[in-house]
Amino acid sequence: MSYTLDELAVGQKAYFEKTICEADIQAFCGISGDVNPVHVSDTAARESVFGKRVAHGILVSGLTSTVLGMQLPGPGTIYLGQELRFKAPVYIGDTIRAEVEVIEINKEKKIAKLRTVSVNQDGKAVIEGVATVRPPRAA
Repeated sequence: MSYTLDELAVGQKAYFEKTICEADIQAFCGISGDVNPVHVSDTAARESVFGKRVAHGILVSGLTSTVLGMQLPGPGTIYLGQELRFKAPVYIGDTIRAEVEVIEINKEKKIAKLRTVSVNQDGKAVIEGVATVRPPRAA
């Protein structure tokens, strides 16, 4: 289901949850070319500020895209922009819940702004931001 601009309401929410696994890290390395040792080397990661391997921040932020493109507003949504603040590392095995909430609707510009936050299994925010989207048109 998709929500058009007229069907959206401030305060409306949706989420997607996923556990980050080794295969996710390896696939993202292949897709992006980012093989920074903090993502792929146990030895390098142990010596880093994180103490162990971490997921790519952009990989984790992609879970927000899943919510926007598949749930709220849903299929047909055009992702126009995203402000991100990386608050905490995401480790392999962490379960991340990407949440979005409609915070602004601009009918004149035909866009909506949504608060975005990704939290880990302990409820700690790992990424916060604001997304700007153009919801799908009515059929």
